[in-house]
Amino acid sequence: MTETLEHPVTVSDRAAKRIARIVANEPEGTALRVSVEGGGCSGLQYKYDLVTEREEDDLVIEKNGIAVLIDSVSLQYMTGSEIDFVDDLIGQSFQITNPNAVAGCGCGTSFTI
Repeated sequence: MTETLEHPVTVSDRAAKRIARIVANEPEGTALRVSVEGGGCSGLQYKYDLVTEREEDDLVIEKNGIAVLIDSVSLQYMTGSEIDFVDDLIGQSFQITNPNAVAGCGCGTSFTI
């Protein structure tokens, strides 16, 4: 599955540029896997991994030469989200704007649906 106008998750240009910088020195075909797992102070948290293998049920978002993979279980929690990269006074990080999240923690790394 590749990115279309009806894509359930989007990747900002800033995030795509940062991912490209991260995978530049990795083996060819390396992608960023974003998943949702239990944990954090609000119940769910995002996990980021660099992987070279894709699973059959992965949503594959391709943008500007990079690939982001999201498994079907995580996609249930992330539909409608945007993956962005922020560089501010606090530091640099990927941030996900998730319209499904009804609460989050103060550090911004976990959320509740």
